[in-house]
Amino acid sequence: MKRKELGDTGEKLAKDFLKKKGYKIRETNFRCREGEIDIIAQKKGYLVFVEVRTKTSTDFGSPEESVTFAKKEKLIASALTYLNSHQDLPESWRIDFVAVELDQNGKAKRIELIENAVS
Repeated sequence: MKRKELGDTGEKLAKDFLKKKGYKIRETNFRCREGEIDIIAQKKGYLVFVEVRTKTSTDFGSPEESVTFAKKEKLIASALTYLNSHQDLPESWRIDFVAVELDQNGKAKRIELIENAVS
């Protein structure tokens, strides 16, 4: 599976997973000068910026371990850009991760939500 295809698969699985958990998806793949946010959702008065990490092997660490300090900084900057450029948003917001592990056939082995992953 190519990298783009892997990412697209993980994001689709993450969206479905979040919907089942009661999240309302507002937007996907928000791009700005600071970076990109995979999923922007809303749940219980929170605006939630979601970074999806997908891997087929944990040989080099888990999906959530692949998020660098620099990526976290870009996520915060991108979230602030979104907040400043949109109206009628909840006051409270957070950044979550969704870790997706796929087997060799591209089927989900593990999908895990990590709330408040970046503070």
